[in-house]
Amino acid sequence: MTELFGLALSSACGIGLAVFYFGGLWLTLQRLPDSKQPALLTLGSFLGRSAVCLLGFYLILGSGLQSLAFGLAAFVLTKLALTYRLGLSQFAGR
Repeated sequence: MTELFGLALSSACGIGLAVFYFGGLWLTLQRLPDSKQPALLTLGSFLGRSAVCLLGFYLILGSGLQSLAFGLAAFVLTKLALTYRLGLSQFAGR
């Protein structure tokens, strides 16, 4: 039962990381037209979002490769669900 809880927790973390990453991307895109330095905004946002996600997946990896696989799967499935829900299926990589 403990292993099942760990995998569920890894999946929840993967979902949270996806919401953070793609929510941050959405906010960056909303601010981009009014930005005085769009390249700096884009680069800073990418590096910040990537660093948080890498750290999150590194922490998940501490529970084993199976937990990492569940976290990554949840991340990808959340990305697909968000693109479908928001009507952006042309960007989902058909």
